[in-house]
Amino acid sequence: MAQNGHINPEKQKLLVEEHEEKHFLSSEIVRDIIIGVSDGLTVPFALAAGLSGANVTSNIILVAGIAEVAAGAISMGLGGYLAAKSEADHYMRELKREQEEIISVPDIEAAECGDILAEYGVEPHEYEPVVNALKRNHQHWLNFMMRFELGLEKPDPMRALQSALTIAISYILGGLIPLSPYIIFPVAREAMFGSIIITILALLFFGFIKGYFTGNQPFKSALQTALIGAIASAAAYSIAKIVRV
Repeated sequence: MAQNGHINPEKQKLLVEEHEEKHFLSSEIVRDIIIGVSDGLTVPFALAAGLSGANVTSNIILVAGIAEVAAGAISMGLGGYLAAKSEADHYMRELKREQEEIISVPDIEAAECGDILAEYGVEPHEYEPVVNALKRNHQHWLNFMMRFELGLEKPDPMRALQSALTIAISYILGGLIPLSPYIIFPVAREAMFGSIIITILALLFFGFIKGYFTGNQPFKSALQTALIGAIASAAAYSIAKIVRV
């Protein structure tokens, strides 16, 4: 309960943890899902449309599509892993440098703390006790400098693996949608029309969800996502027709 305008420390801790969890879900996991599903829907869709334009059988399109989904999932998953690993390595390099500066030039680092707080409108007589308190605890001081001077948050040690798996699985799930009609229809042209319908609907739905979670206009995001997928597949189909002729 709040007493004299102050929040109970335990309740405050719970509120912060809940906020950080929601922020984590929206900024990292959802981002990885968006990356994986958007490419998973678009690339195999365009590939299948292009092969349909070359008048190959549904079996060939399905085999090629599955191979592309497997390769794409591995490639994008590895890319997500390397990106997250690079962020973690960058954080550790900056952490080590900041540790050395706190030990070797503490006065300069303390002055930087004051400058940071001053940017938020805190007066010198107000931030001096805060700076002195940070100087007494090097770990808190280090955390403060990493977050407010460098704008870096400590990465989750499992982030790289989690990112790789999330992107890869999302890519596979997205890629199976445009390929599913080729399992049902033996004639490639019939399967292509089914693929177009189901993929456009999936792109509209996914675009809406993407817009909702990223704070953009959901309906606008749905139309943009579907348009990108349609243009990609139309281009692949047209190129296959031209080359075949």
